[in-house]
Amino acid sequence: MDTIIEFKNASKTFGGVAAFKKVDFTVKPGEIHALLGENGAGKSTLTKVMSGVYRLTEGKLLFDGREVDFGSPSDALKSGIAMVFQETNLVPAMTVAQNLYLGEEKIFNRLRGLNIQARQFLVGMGFQVDPTAQVSTLGAAHKQMVEIARAVHHKARVIIFDEPTATLTPEEKRHFFNLLSRLVKQGVAVVFITHALEEALQVADRVTVMRDGEIVASGKAADFTRNSVVQAMVGRNLTETLHGSAQRTPRPYGEKVLSVENLSCAGLVRNSSFSVFAGQVTGMFGLVGAGRTEMAKVVAGAMKRDLFHGGEIRLFGKSVRYRVPRPAVMDGIVYVTEDRKLDGFFETMTAGQNLQIGELSNGDNPFSIVSLSRAKDLVADWGSRLKLKQISDKARMIELSGGNQQKVVIAKSLIQKPKLIIFDEPTRGVDVGAIVEIHQLISELADQGMAVVVISSYLPEILAVSDRILVVKRGRVVEEMMVADATEEKIMFAAVH
Repeated sequence: MDTIIEFKNASKTFGGVAAFKKVDFTVKPGEIHALLGENGAGKSTLTKVMSGVYRLTEGKLLFDGREVDFGSPSDALKSGIAMVFQETNLVPAMTVAQNLYLGEEKIFNRLRGLNIQARQFLVGMGFQVDPTAQVSTLGAAHKQMVEIARAVHHKARVIIFDEPTATLTPEEKRHFFNLLSRLVKQGVAVVFITHALEEALQVADRVTVMRDGEIVASGKAADFTRNSVVQAMVGRNLTETLHGSAQRTPRPYGEKVLSVENLSCAGLVRNSSFSVFAGQVTGMFGLVGAGRTEMAKVVAGAMKRDLFHGGEIRLFGKSVRYRVPRPAVMDGIVYVTEDRKLDGFFETMTAGQNLQIGELSNGDNPFSIVSLSRAKDLVADWGSRLKLKQISDKARMIELSGGNQQKVVIAKSLIQKPKLIIFDEPTRGVDVGAIVEIHQLISELADQGMAVVVISSYLPEILAVSDRILVVKRGRVVEEMMVADATEEKIMFAAVH
């Protein structure tokens, strides 16, 4: 077959609003096909139809030349189509090995043998994940590795990856791309959704760009450049504004908002000390597992520091110890999570309802009065500020694209009127247009005098938004530098050596 998957004049609507319309799209065996576009362009919806999550409203989906209509992801998987979702879909209470072989259990299972088998499989893929670890204890990057391994294990003929490299380190990405090469040599078709345009152009055989639910460009990857892809995605050139190409003057130190001394937490954070100042963006860089997120969660009350010798946290000079996030929010500390699906929003509620919950949490509404009209006002206000694209006013959060979900999470945090806001991987799974908007928002918050912390694994982002950079390694801040003195080489050297 020349094609293994083919959409013919396909459309999918939600409540009368089209997620994509009249799309013709093909995938060939033994190729990597990059599917690119802004958040809300229709990429994820298209692949979810392919994998059985949704059904087409109009048009046809052909698999191996015959028309199919998958009723569920399990139907698609039985036919040979697997999808690794942008937000992981693992069972938190099970181990890595149990998730890997979920649905293939024998009547009598020998757990030790299962763990050995899983370890060999994971090592063979280049993923260093403990098969006996409970999934709920894993970070976002390791969860993503398990999802990828599970899809490969099913020996699918078509594997769809939605932002698979967003949380992986450079070394893990190298292993992942080597894995893709092995898969396509075996005749597997790979559909690759990513916002990392350089990666897409480097590894893909073909590229398709979507905008506003339509395909606006498609062809061989060699015929595209980064600039041509960006222009097709957003209709304009963002090269000069993306990741701050021009050197800028760092903002001066303002009032010391946060002072952390000898912070320790369960071996994940070890005697770490640092400060955060008003009117500045403090960037925190480190490899996955370095302890950056844990430091932020202890400060925001989402994790508890050690009872003895746990260090001290001072907010505006006052010693504080938060055991839950609510008192931290009341004092003006807000943490924007790296895993929006797990603890960033309520997926069965609308954007307006999620924003109203954010407003309720800061204590301005002591009687917790819920108002539908207030929810509409909030989503109208913040939607215009952050250029939020909704399918409809009644659309649940789970029906929005990843970038629009992230905008709601950020708006829900800003509604809480923070004095210190911590962004953990704020542009993970976000398109180039939204990246520029989020970076501009971060810059505006600092210009308004707010203390801003940005945790990111992407060096160009750290250099683009930060005034001061903290490098984290093995649970502690090991280096501090101003952005004017920083280079990618200096930062990476401090993070590794």
